Formats: sequence, structure tokens, C-alpha cells
Amino acid sequence: MIATLRGEITQIEDSAIILEVGGVGMRVFVPAPLREKLNVGEVVLLQTHLVVREDSLTLYGFETGSDRQLFLLLLGVDGVGPKMALSVLSTLNVDTVQRAVFSEEPDLLSRVPGVGKKTAQKIALYLKDKMKPVSGLEKIAAMSDTDSEVLAALTALGYSVIEAQTALQSIPRDAPDDVEERLRMALGYFQ
Repeated sequence: MIATLRGEITQIEDSAIILEVGGVGMRVFVPAPLREKLNVGEVVLLQTHLVVREDSLTLYGFETGSDRQLFLLLLGVDGVGPKMALSVLSTLNVDTVQRAVFSEEPDLLSRVPGVGKKTAQKIALYLKDKMKPVSGLEKIAAMSDTDSEVLAALTALGYSVIEAQTALQSIPRDAPDDVEERLRMALGYFQ
């Protein structure tokens, strides 16, 4: 119904922004990474999805069409509502979700707050048939056990899954396959 909104940000809340469009302030729930880089007074164009319930009309906004498409796919998973889908997009980016699905690593999905192991497996199974791998995903090999341990260590230290993935990708390809050494190199990314 409402595909896009362009307007000025008048307020930033905990999980939403207030976007003034034609003199009307609309509350739009957005993923955390997007919300963190927006500023009051900024004019922004959002890809949106309107969720209609008996007692509410709720707008969800996204920076890109692929983010919105992933949100819609997640809503198709049994037991996943808009809040959980938004939580997935707040914790993981589209590439990380695709890696979890196509490399058969649903544990990445279970790191999202509110997503347990069974729900993560349901999401991965459902998305495997619905998502198409983007070009370049073939280059993403399944994560090695060593890198999985490094990722777990980084998230245990308080880094987000996205930050941990980025740090892992910064490790040179010819680096040793030792967990401690790779963790040291990954931590060096944050300095």
C-alpha cells in the first residue's frame, strides 16, 4: 500500500523514527543500523511495508529494497512476526543471512535476540527455497570451524555479529589456521 516515504526526520526513538511527510509525522520502525546513522533534520527516502492488524497500522522502513524483501520473506516464516523480523535485520545484514542459509549455518541466525535454535532452523529452511543467492555468494565458503570459534569469541566479547563478520573478513587469506592467532588478528581490526 505505501511503498516508499520521503520526508524529514523530526525525532529518533528507541526503535523507530518520526518522519514528517507533507506535514504529517509518521512513526516508522527501522532496523538499528539504519536508525544509528540517521540524524534529526535529515531528509531520507525509505522503502516501506505497512502491516495492517485489527487494532493497528504499523509502518516499517528500510534503506534498500533488498532489506525490505528480506523482511517480507521473514514474515512468511511460521512464528516470525514483524518485531522478530526487524530484530533479524537489526542484528544481521542481508549477506550474513544469505551466508547462514546457503552455507547451512543456522547458528548465525540464533544469535539474534529472540531467535532460538528451532526458529533459526525454521528460518533457514524456509529461506533456502525463497532466497536467490546474489552474485558473489559462491565465493563465500562455508565458515571453517576455526572461524566459527573466532566469531563466537568476538560476539562473547560484546561485538555484534556484523562487526565480528567484518573483522573476520579483514584477516588475510594466508593467515594461520590457529584460533588464538586469528582472534588476535580479528581484534586488531577494531584498533
